[in-house]
Amino acid sequence: MKAVAYSIKSCEKEPLIRSNNKKHDITLISNRLTLDTVSYANGKEAVLVFSSDDLSAPVLKTLKELGVKYICTRSSGVDHIDLEEAKRLGIQVANTSSYSPASIAEHALALLLALVRNIIPSHTQTMMYDFRLDDLVGTTISDKTIGIVGFGETGQALTKMLSGFGARVLVNDVYDLSEKARSLEAKQVDFKTILKESDIISFHIPLNDSTYHLVNSATIAEMKEGVILINVSRGAIFNSRDVYNALQNGFITKIGMDVYEFEHNVFFFDHSRSHIDDKLLKAFIQNSRVLLTPHQAFLTREALQVISAKIIDHLDKWCNGSDEGSKITATPESSSKQGFSQNSIIKK
Repeated sequence: MKAVAYSIKSCEKEPLIRSNNKKHDITLISNRLTLDTVSYANGKEAVLVFSSDDLSAPVLKTLKELGVKYICTRSSGVDHIDLEEAKRLGIQVANTSSYSPASIAEHALALLLALVRNIIPSHTQTMMYDFRLDDLVGTTISDKTIGIVGFGETGQALTKMLSGFGARVLVNDVYDLSEKARSLEAKQVDFKTILKESDIISFHIPLNDSTYHLVNSATIAEMKEGVILINVSRGAIFNSRDVYNALQNGFITKIGMDVYEFEHNVFFFDHSRSHIDDKLLKAFIQNSRVLLTPHQAFLTREALQVISAKIIDHLDKWCNGSDEGSKITATPESSSKQGFSQNSIIKK
């Protein structure tokens, strides 16, 4: 099968070439998929895309005109793809799910530990040969109540890790996973209980109509004062302005984010010599109580190899005429494919 892979990073090339093993004719390009670059798909049957690519209706229509039949995204989330338009055009779409829940969970834990133990300001001081301890007093996560919103594979992986720290873990999901939670020494509760009782809340849910701006001024008001938030799922789960205001007034103590609501056209690119107009992004970056990473939670050697293998598997199945190659499967951010409800929960 002839395919073109957009937005390819240097770290993706070797795993993809190894997984392909010369089976498919894949052109690797670093360009993002946009209306300006869609012509690279001319004569290709499939496009392999990333979460930063533009798969809006105009782009999809052009892809169809160029002969593209299949789209496979190298991400679990599909919120960057107009799925209704793709279906209308008869373009089959597949995502890459469950590639490495441990990678994302470990990154969430890394953000959390760095925040509570003041690792970044400590490193900054040390680089200046300032070895004072006065402003570096941290806290433990032992005996803290940690809420996990979205108890899919990633949420479960993080729960396993946190149990070893002696934390009290509360989880929330749209499905009854109370038995699984108990097996991991956690308890499934409703969303309001997560907000009310958690010292730390970590989000592991997909972005959809139900989860968009789930964290806003109203839900923040129900949280414990001094809460720490971790988001390694999707940026728009946070209403960024409301979250920043709560950070500024001290209601939210610290935030660890691997995603940002308006990251499109910013993340994954070098802006060190260009101007960024987003004042809110600058404010988050410059705030000493925020630790922001550029959507790298998935980025491990293990994950890259699994993603590459799954991509080639999709192409193999499409070549063989199998519909299995076009199934969008549940993401590791949540076990739910149906969304999220603030009232969804099983109380046990």
